[in-house]
Amino acid sequence: MRDISISEEASAKMVEHARATPREECCGLLAGRDGVIAQIFPAENAAERRSVAYEIAPKELFRLMREMRAATLDFLGIYHSHPQDENYPSPRDLERAYYPDAAYFIVSPRDDAAQPIRAFAIRDGHATELAIKMVELRDREAGSNV
Repeated sequence: MRDISISEEASAKMVEHARATPREECCGLLAGRDGVIAQIFPAENAAERRSVAYEIAPKELFRLMREMRAATLDFLGIYHSHPQDENYPSPRDLERAYYPDAAYFIVSPRDDAAQPIRAFAIRDGHATELAIKMVELRDREAGSNV
């Protein structure tokens, strides 16, 4: 199983975002340096049925990508929550995984979730779970807005 590294702070912020909207899917982008996710970029869910789907509007997606570049961070992944189901990629998630090199994190807002955060590599409609490695970053490694 391939590993994906994420800072403890970024991980905690994803869970916090999911729990802030427990009945709707939250979403956002993930960025960092040297393959380590250090910062989340929360986005507004623009999907029509936010309780079962997520979508980041193109204008916001481009704005967030520009923010990452300005902070000299690399785009490393996308996250969203599954408020009602297991945090495993849904058929829609598999179909709309447009970034084959990105890690796809799925967060559960439920307090009783066995695994509150899971990560996947999604290519050609197939998901492979990634082992999440939590890391503690020093301030200078974390980026400007962690």
